Amino acid sequence: MENGRATFPFPYQPYDIQEQFMQALYRALDQGKVGIFESPTGTGKSLSLICGALSWLTDSEERRRREAAALLQEGEAALSTSTAQSSTTSSSEEPDWITDFVQKKADRDLVTKLKEEELKRQKREERLEMIRNNVQLKYAMKRKTCEDDEAFKLLKLSKEEQTETQGDQEDEELIVAEYESDDESKMKQYNFVCSQIYYCSRTHSQLAQFVHEVQKSPFSEDISLVTLGSRQNLCVNEDVRRLGSNQRINDRCMEMQKNKHEKQPHEEGAKRKRGPAKSVCPYNKALALRQMRDEVLGTVSDIEQLLKLGRETHSCPYYSTRLAIPPAQLVVLPYQMVLHEATRRAAGVQLKGQVVIIDEAHNLSDTLSCIHSAELTGAQLCRAHSQLTQYAERYKSRLKAKNLMYIKQILFVIEGLVRVLGGEWKVGSNPQSQTTQTGTEMFTINNFLFKGQIDNINLFKVLQKYFEKSMISRKLGGFVEKYAGSGVSLHTPKAEKELSVSPMMQLEGFFKALTNSNTDGRVVVHRQGTLSASSVKFLLLNPAVHFAQVLKECRAVIIAGGTMQPVSDFKQELLFSAGVGEERITEFSCGHVIPPENILPLVLCSGPSGQELDFTFQNRDSPTMMDETGRILSNICNVVPGGVVCFFPSYEYSRQIISHWEASGALTRLANKKKIFQEPKKANQLEQLLSEFSRCIQRCALDSGGLTGALLFSVVGGKMSEGINFSDDLGRCVVMVGMPYPNIKSPELQEKMTYLDKHMVRHYCRSYSQTCYSSPWRLLLHCAVSYQHMHNFWPRFCCLAEGKDQIQKRSTYPYICPFVLIFSTYYVFSSSRKKSRSRCNFAPEGSTDIFPFSSRCDMKRRKFSATATTQKN
Repeated sequence: MENGRATFPFPYQPYDIQEQFMQALYRALDQGKVGIFESPTGTGKSLSLICGALSWLTDSEERRRREAAALLQEGEAALSTSTAQSSTTSSSEEPDWITDFVQKKADRDLVTKLKEEELKRQKREERLEMIRNNVQLKYAMKRKTCEDDEAFKLLKLSKEEQTETQGDQEDEELIVAEYESDDESKMKQYNFVCSQIYYCSRTHSQLAQFVHEVQKSPFSEDISLVTLGSRQNLCVNEDVRRLGSNQRINDRCMEMQKNKHEKQPHEEGAKRKRGPAKSVCPYNKALALRQMRDEVLGTVSDIEQLLKLGRETHSCPYYSTRLAIPPAQLVVLPYQMVLHEATRRAAGVQLKGQVVIIDEAHNLSDTLSCIHSAELTGAQLCRAHSQLTQYAERYKSRLKAKNLMYIKQILFVIEGLVRVLGGEWKVGSNPQSQTTQTGTEMFTINNFLFKGQIDNINLFKVLQKYFEKSMISRKLGGFVEKYAGSGVSLHTPKAEKELSVSPMMQLEGFFKALTNSNTDGRVVVHRQGTLSASSVKFLLLNPAVHFAQVLKECRAVIIAGGTMQPVSDFKQELLFSAGVGEERITEFSCGHVIPPENILPLVLCSGPSGQELDFTFQNRDSPTMMDETGRILSNICNVVPGGVVCFFPSYEYSRQIISHWEASGALTRLANKKKIFQEPKKANQLEQLLSEFSRCIQRCALDSGGLTGALLFSVVGGKMSEGINFSDDLGRCVVMVGMPYPNIKSPELQEKMTYLDKHMVRHYCRSYSQTCYSSPWRLLLHCAVSYQHMHNFWPRFCCLAEGKDQIQKRSTYPYICPFVLIFSTYYVFSSSRKKSRSRCNFAPEGSTDIFPFSSRCDMKRRKFSATATTQKN
């Protein structure tokens, strides 16, 4: 087929929609398109992405080799021809021998370049093959590294303790270097030998699942894959990991890096000052890093496997994976490393001419806005001012005049921000004791700078570039950490002691956010009565401005998700606004593979006592509503075996309703039937909770005791809402309590809606903001189906919604559910009818309305189509 492929390697016989997905993906990559791919969770989207993209990659590499070989052959043939011939018709004023020399030199340079690239490719493939097959070499590497590490420990134990001496030499690393504003450093360019695919997703658990799918694919033995993560995720130095916060770990790691490369030149015969020994990381050795890099490229590994490998080889997974980026064919990384320019540059990710696949992209716009937004509290501003003042006072005799000038300008800007919050900077003042007015104000960037009287400061040159060049944030953090117990005032309230010691990092991020265009963002000022509790926040309104560079640099960008509806709004907000033309965009959408009899969506408009369900923001907090919800959930747990997953619209409402059930005894009734689990607060507790949840359900299936399974409370948009496979008994029923709408009274949301109405095209006589505000409801049915795959026993989905009229307006998922049953009165389910395969038999006799997604409103069974539909642009 033209610009396509007929068959694809696959671990099993693919569904028709998977074949169509891979064919559409192959064409999009081959033509350099921006593709929007919509495939419901549970249809094998990850494997389709892997097999389709890697098939194109291998074909592209093979095509590139053939073209290079043909060019090499032509170049060598041109060099071997006679040099006596010259062009008599040439209009050039140069002699023929000069023209001939220039042409020959160009041919020789081309041949040399092609030979070098082919030699690099051959060496790379030979080394990878050697690493994959030579197990003895692997163990020899590990053994040598272990011996080196033992020697390092012995040397460390044998060292005498060195006492710290008074003097200026000990603080040398804390002094900011001389900054020249016109000195622009050139970013080092890497020469990539092979084509690359960057796959990114939202969470590390989703990335781990993707890597496991690659391991099961036919490409697992031939592809070179590297998984990237932060220092907090990849560090194996326990002393550094114990620091806790990501900022502390980054600062400590960079300090140890500097100590490793730092040289102490001193004149011969000069007396050397003794001071505390500067520690270096024992895992950061050049030979060990290169060896681990080779092993990473030779085997497909996720983050957990990288950590295990790093501990075994006594090498750093963080720096090893970064060394592995240039030769890797598939790079797996979180959203931030692709979507944030500074993070992308620091990680060594080069997107020029490469392919980017963004999975789970239904929240891409919100993710971009969140990454490029910044917030500062009054307490952080006061701490930053105090620490920077003490830093300048201590080293004023050693800092150059230009550094002191920039530090004073930073202090001046901080004082302006404090004034905007309603406070006034005084030496030694306590931010908790300063009172301010209460309320919220919204400013454009320019108006905010005028308000703080800092409009005369060049944020680009003086602040942003100075922060980057001098690394003052990191050095100020080291200063505070070193002298925290010797008179340096932290001005840290008790509630903030868990935060990072230095707030300068947050201040630097806020300064950088203020360099956005005046129309692309707003500054929100929240005054909470005291200066310490008040805050100033930059809100990004136009995420397309930061996505445009990714779209411009990449050869092709694939945006995939379980649901991308409404696609027209997505294109308008992120693609058209970024300068992408309609001709470059291609779309693909397909149905689900779940048999129609395996899912029953129900909407309940009232409970067992006849209480109408109204989960609007005004009514959901009433005790009557929470009691009725508890009775409904209790009845569901009585009849549904296995696992039940219950979603609440927010963390706050989840805590409120669970506390109410605990006080009223409803939680005890639920615990009599199902063991109760709650979504963990920390991400590292997620795997343990899921394992316990699964084991509990398996035990209950074998035991004939009182418990029939487990009940999991979760939150829409939380850690459990996507990327988790609740198959079979783990997710027999998904319950959605209310609908996950944002707070319409939020000033940030109102400003976002105003911006969208002003800058985006209206659709169907509705404002663009109204369409986007109802988008959370569009994810509701997708969330339910993503938890339930191909069950032998029917699953059910219950949504406790606002009412029948609201449901009918917002139901837009014909390919997920052929119909939704809406009940205005509560009903009693008959367990004697559950064995029937017909969905119509499940409809209770008390049902008053059936709302199909088509214009037909009857109980007849509509044929479910699982065929894919492709729309080309």
